[in-house]
Parts: sequence; structure tokens; C-alpha cells
Amino acid sequence: MRTIAAISTPYGKGGVALIRISGDEAIQVASRLFKPKSGVRVEDIKPNTAVYGSFFDKDGVFDDGIATIFKAPKSYTGEDVVELSCHGGILVTKKLLETAIEAGCDYAEAGEFTKRAFINGKLTLSQAEAIGGIIDAKNEKHLAVSLLQSKGALSKKIAELSDRLTHLAASVYAYIDYPDEDLRDVTSEEMKETLLSIRADILRLIDTHRYGQAISEGINTVIIGKPNTGKSSVLNSLIGYDRAIVTDIAGTTRDVVTEQVRLGDLILNLSDTAGIRESGDPIESIGIEKSKQALEKAELVIAVFDGSKPLDGDDAEILERIRLAGKEDCTICLLNKSDLGLAVQDLPFGRKIAYSALKGIGKDRLEAEIGALFGEGNITTLGEIILSARQFAALKRALNAVDNALDALDSFTQDIAGMDIEEAIACLGELDGRTASEQIVNEIFSHFCVGK
Repeated sequence: MRTIAAISTPYGKGGVALIRISGDEAIQVASRLFKPKSGVRVEDIKPNTAVYGSFFDKDGVFDDGIATIFKAPKSYTGEDVVELSCHGGILVTKKLLETAIEAGCDYAEAGEFTKRAFINGKLTLSQAEAIGGIIDAKNEKHLAVSLLQSKGALSKKIAELSDRLTHLAASVYAYIDYPDEDLRDVTSEEMKETLLSIRADILRLIDTHRYGQAISEGINTVIIGKPNTGKSSVLNSLIGYDRAIVTDIAGTTRDVVTEQVRLGDLILNLSDTAGIRESGDPIESIGIEKSKQALEKAELVIAVFDGSKPLDGDDAEILERIRLAGKEDCTICLLNKSDLGLAVQDLPFGRKIAYSALKGIGKDRLEAEIGALFGEGNITTLGEIILSARQFAALKRALNAVDNALDALDSFTQDIAGMDIEEAIACLGELDGRTASEQIVNEIFSHFCVGK
């Protein structure tokens, strides 16, 4: 396998930059560009040891720094690895990488180091994805989940489910191979009981996905209401600065204003929309149409009402549009301007919160309600939260296979159920990489940065 190199620290000026080299020729390549001050040969440096020395090319020494040697298989990739730390200037970093290429390396592809760690059995696919999560984490909860999963928390659970299914499959095929001897050690009733238990565990994992998305990718959220209820003030209060123009003039917002907002442990992909009403203004009408489209696509609707005044016909129109879009169950109603007193007492659906964008009232309650709506209460084990759509899809297929196996037990025999059990094992194997296709693996690592 080719020896690869890449810059593993952010591009730009800094105290230190790191170039990582991995492959069969990593140590030999390092010997062609690094000379330890102690005079020892690079090939003779003890593994897991950092050595000070000079970096050189055909023109001579161009920097001093540190080389750290890791011998296979005790390295991040499972191969021989050398990490070169030089001064963090743009020119010197680029020069050191180019020298490594001239000395026999190829440029690493995006995520290739972690991909090699997966191929060499150092990481499962879910652990590799979790490393990407550590890099991309936007809040403490996402970081904590990714850290636990990078250490194998989710992989351990998937392996446990696979082992239980494998035991059932082994019992089935022992009977198929030796029917006269009846070597089954699991009766049909015991198999059904085990499958129901496995089904419950898979379903519990599936139920964590909505919350996993909320802390990692964000919830597609639309702020909707009639003009002048304070929608833009709500947006600004959630962001923490004046992102949208706020005036007393109805119809100020004429387009969809989007922003990603961190609300505690949650991420909201917020869209502040134009107030929905009948309008003869062609520009405002375009904004209103965009508001209706945003409502259709939303996973969460924050409906803003002027809580200091009774609901009117325009408010009723907003509620009707939410109902027609089928968003009643994912709507939170903010009774804004509650600091002026509450005139609104009842709403036909949605969670109701007394809110004041001006006074900062209700923000903590909003966070708690969104968390509850997106399954925070379903979380029992932090390391077993499903973050990615790929993992979610694999679990859904595994659940379907288990359901088919249960149906087969009711209608046919254990050997028929065995085929569905094998399918469930394959789906779980895809989740953790044991049976994932090359296309899926390549897609996952293509999202990593070069050098990781």
C-alpha cells in the first residue's frame, strides 16, 4: 500500500504544524528529510518516542522540529506512522510536506488516515464516524456523545445485538444440517422471546435519532406568524444579536432570514419568515409564498403570537396553515410580549409558552420543550445515541428483518425465520462496517478533512 502524507493541522500561521506520514515506507521517508540532533538513525529511534532534530531537503536544513515514531500495528492507522512537528508558518509547513512527497510519499486523500485505521481493524465504522463528530462538534453534548462512541460505546452495543442474533442463527442451522439429531438449543418460544428483546433494543436506538440530529446536524425550524408579532425579535433573542431588522411597521421582513443557532445542547437551523397575511405588495407577496414553503419543509414550527392581545382572524389563518401542513405535533406556540400581560389563554394545539423577546422571558422553557419534543427523554445511555442518517437507516432495516423473523415464527418454522435473522445480522454489520459496501465506506471518509 502506498505511503501517504498530509498536513494534519489547520492551514495558516501558528506555533506548531504537524505533517503525518503513514505506510510501509514511512520511517524510510522520514530518514530522507529528518536528522536527529543526537546522531541516532531515524530507523533506530524507539517506537512511541519523540526526537528533536532538523528538517532538510536537497538545498540543506530549512527548519528544526520533532519527529515522533509509531511502529505498526501500534499506531493510529495500524501502519508505520511518523508525525513531523515543525514551526507553524505557511511556507515552512508547505515546504516540509513537499519534501515528504519528493522523498517518496503520495498526497493523502480526504480522511485516508482514518480510513486506513478502519481497514486495518483499529476502528469500527461507527468509531470512525465519531471521530468526525469530535472534529465537527458544535456543542458539549455532541462532543460528549462522539467521544464515547469513538471509544466504542455504540460498537459494543451493536456487537452485543449481533452476537445474540448469531446465536439464534446457529441454533437454526444446526437443526437444518442435522434434522434427525435435532441439535436446536433454542425453542421457538425462546427464539421469539429473544427476538422481541432484541427488537426493543433496536427500537430504543432508533428512537434516539431525532435527538441525535438535534445536537449534531440541527433541527430545520421555521418561525411563523402574522406581521408585527415579534418574529424577528424572537430570532434575534435566540441568536443573541440583531440579525433581523425590527420595526413597528408590519411587513418589514420580506424574505426568509436563515441562521444556525445553538440553544443549549440543541442546534436550530432557523428560518425567520415574512408575516403571513393578504398583501397587494408584489415583493411582500413573494416573501409570504416563501414562508408557506418553509412551513411545509420544517421539522419544528415556532408559531409567534402577540400574547398581549386576543387572537384575531390573521392568527386563526396561521393556525389553519399549520394544521393543513400537518405540523400540529411539532409546533411550539410562543405568546410573545407576555411582559405586557397575557390576553391569550387557549390555543387549539401546540405547546404554549409565555415569552418575551424584549425581556428574555421563556428562552429556557423553549429549550426544554424542544428537547422533550425531539426525544431527550428517550436517552438512557449517552454513548448509544444515533447521530447519522446512515446508522438510522441500517437500524430501520434491521428492525424490519427482526419483524419478518417474528412473523415467520408465527406462520412457518424456525428455518424460515433464520433467513430474516441473517438479514438482521447483515444490517447491523453494515452499521458498524463489517458488511458495509466500499461505496458507503468511501462516502463516509470523503467528508473528513485531509490529514485526518
